[in-house]
Amino acid sequence: MASTFFGLTIAYSGLNTSQAQINTTANNISNVNTNGYSKQVVNTVASSALRCYQKWGTTGTGVEAESVTQRRDLYYDEKFWNNQTALGYFDKKQYYMNQIQDYYNENTSNTGFTTIYTKMFNAMSTMQGSPGDDTVRKQFISNAKQLTEYFNQLSTKMKDLQNSINDEIKTAVDDINAISEKVAILTKQINVIEQGGGHANELRDQRALLIDDLSEICDVSVKETEVLNSNDPDMYTGATYFMVYINGQQLVDTYEYNTLAVKSRATEQMYNQSDIDGLYDIVWAKDGDKFNAVPSSSGGQLKSMFEVRDGNNNENMHAVVASATETTITIKDLSITDINEFNMPTKGQISTNNMLFTYDGFSFTTGDDGKVETVTFNLTNNINKDLAKALENKTFQVGDDVDYMGIPYYQNQMNLFLRNFCEHFNLIEESGVDLNGDDMGAFFIAKDKVDSMREHGMTEKLIGRDDLNYDSETYYWLTAENVSIAKKTDKDSRIFATTTKANYTDGVDSADLVVELQQLQRKVKLFRGGGGDEFLQCIYADVTIDAQECIIFKDNFTNIKKSISEQRMSVSGVDEDEEALDLMKFQNAYNLASKCISVFSEIYDRLILNTGV
Repeated sequence: MASTFFGLTIAYSGLNTSQAQINTTANNISNVNTNGYSKQVVNTVASSALRCYQKWGTTGTGVEAESVTQRRDLYYDEKFWNNQTALGYFDKKQYYMNQIQDYYNENTSNTGFTTIYTKMFNAMSTMQGSPGDDTVRKQFISNAKQLTEYFNQLSTKMKDLQNSINDEIKTAVDDINAISEKVAILTKQINVIEQGGGHANELRDQRALLIDDLSEICDVSVKETEVLNSNDPDMYTGATYFMVYINGQQLVDTYEYNTLAVKSRATEQMYNQSDIDGLYDIVWAKDGDKFNAVPSSSGGQLKSMFEVRDGNNNENMHAVVASATETTITIKDLSITDINEFNMPTKGQISTNNMLFTYDGFSFTTGDDGKVETVTFNLTNNINKDLAKALENKTFQVGDDVDYMGIPYYQNQMNLFLRNFCEHFNLIEESGVDLNGDDMGAFFIAKDKVDSMREHGMTEKLIGRDDLNYDSETYYWLTAENVSIAKKTDKDSRIFATTTKANYTDGVDSADLVVELQQLQRKVKLFRGGGGDEFLQCIYADVTIDAQECIIFKDNFTNIKKSISEQRMSVSGVDEDEEALDLMKFQNAYNLASKCISVFSEIYDRLILNTGV
């Protein structure tokens, strides 16, 4: 049977619970602007009823605060993380594409491609009227040099951006490692608290906020399961297993976490001809296995970095192995048959049948139409005869497929235009003689590559080796980075052909070659089926389409983020008006509990002091 003073106990339980509710409400209000904080609530239950020997059987014993927990919905968390991954992907990609777009954008400072290209041909037109005028010749040569410097600077900017992205990849890896370590530490602290019967609300908020940050970098999934007691599966242990996966690969396993590392590609591991040295690949630090940073079904900033840095629009070489020896692999059925379109590095990687090989040079053969028919790679490391035989007729590729128009793609497009333009220009020039009556060599050259090879476009049949016989012409070496004009022509404007040897006797005013050169401005197909003047239009269309796509998707996912955040906050967010109402409600409950104590106090005063004989 309940004691005489049992009513005070019941009133005290209400007073104590109301106090806990007011304290929790105060904590919510204090954290209304705290990033990542989730609303906390006091979970109350009726105290266990007391058996009494009356006809009603039991009597209530008041209320008790069972726990203080946070309001959080994993469904909305997962929706937020998935959207954040997509938003981070397009936001970062837009940032890079805007820079590339600015590089190609024509401006008012007369330094854009169209302005320079037009000025060069205008100067050529003037030279047609006065081919023997030294001043006119120097003006044309100066404009031509300005065109090559434009591409030199543009290529340098592209490489600087590639290097910047490379540094950002390392920073992203450091951020992932820091987050994984913090998540593992927080999980251990959470389990310690909750195994003791508490609820680590603030620590769970911190952990969820870290996952929010991680989801912007890469695709994230989380799995939390209870730790069961093997002897008593129904027993609540309070501990949980907490797993974090990025791009489908496990990063955190409760208290253990894996770390990533960056590994610089060696020279013989380059993917594209114009890539900078030391590009990073991401590997798992524990075993060196490669981390898949560009899975097909995910997003995140990390994926966008790799796509812009390495994106070649899948225009790397694909073929079939024709034959192989211990030291070479020869391919046929090439996806690229024009040597001017070759984007292979002089030293790089080839892959076939899920195996990687490195090469330090290659040679090629051409058919009667000038198209490349086979390419033979000189392997860095020998392979055995059985493997060489097994490789025949296997599919093959050079470098890696990255299906995005990134920096390597734009570098290669510039190289392709320049190789076609310079080859056509040089062929016309080489058919003529200069003002001294001497045979003209190449006008456009690859500086630092061919100065020792009679200032011509690269003239080697074997590429990438030091002991070469320069017996076959190819413009493979000429790139946007190294294109220039011949030094001797730059120093002496007389060394420029405006006429052929047959017409040289007509005097210095002969300009039949200049007329032919002027056709290169727009009438000769030099780039993607159009004239040279359409180069910028094609490139700018590519980059603008990608940039606009990023803007559209970024705006869409930003709006979706706002919607999901509102749904998320409707569950876990702190609302000032709601907290104000709760504060009044709990205050009234506290006052009523206090009134109960006051009433019981009067009753007991009457019972103790005013009752009796």
